[in-house]
Amino acid sequence: MVWTKEEKKAAYELLLLQQKGLLEIEDDLLANLANSSALLKETLPDTVFAGYYLFKENQLILGPFQGRVSCTRIELGKGVCGESAQKRQTVIVGNVKEYENYISCDSAAMSEIVVPLIKNNELIGVLDLDSSKTNSYDEIDQKFLEEYAQLLMK
Repeated sequence: MVWTKEEKKAAYELLLLQQKGLLEIEDDLLANLANSSALLKETLPDTVFAGYYLFKENQLILGPFQGRVSCTRIELGKGVCGESAQKRQTVIVGNVKEYENYISCDSAAMSEIVVPLIKNNELIGVLDLDSSKTNSYDEIDQKFLEEYAQLLMK
């Protein structure tokens, strides 16, 4: 599915409203991440993975997600998730097959965006989204997913 910029923004605005509603009725992080991954997978077309890796013992460990079986542990700096966590900044990869620091967990993934989860200046983990299409993610995704991550970390 190809969205116009206006359609994409509208979908993200609705996504943020839905997530705010879910957060009003639950304050457990694990429950909220589980519902969040389902909401992201339902909302964003072409998504093959929507989930979280949580920072524990100086590595990222697979958390709640929607998608196929995935990598369970990722070292800081390794892969797109480890890179985002180490740099504490969003990383967008238009074509994972051409990205040198990519860990292949699902052959259906063609592009990826990873957003760090930071609370009180502490790394909590990362939000990881993979698409079945190349170049799925842009500055609109980055803006709204960073806002989404901040919302989850409140």
